[in-house]
Amino acid sequence: MSAETAELLRQRLLILQAQSITIEDESHRHAGHAGAKDGGHYKLDIVAAAFVGKNTVARHRLIYDAAGDLMRGRIHALSIRALAPDEV
Repeated sequence: MSAETAELLRQRLLILQAQSITIEDESHRHAGHAGAKDGGHYKLDIVAAAFVGKNTVARHRLIYDAAGDLMRGRIHALSIRALAPDEV
């Protein structure tokens, strides 16, 4: 299920027209954690022009909006590194 969730997240993030998206499933590192049984833990590195001029909170909102219902079920935790192209 975790590879499927990562691919669904990648598909949802396409709306941001990112230059790069890397999603790492870190669920295995959280085995036994109470929330881990309900959803996975993922690490996201994303570079997109959509982040230019936006602060961290605004960038995360764009990502959460794109992820939609995945954040209320399949994804329990999402670690985000969101950069504009000139910050890489």
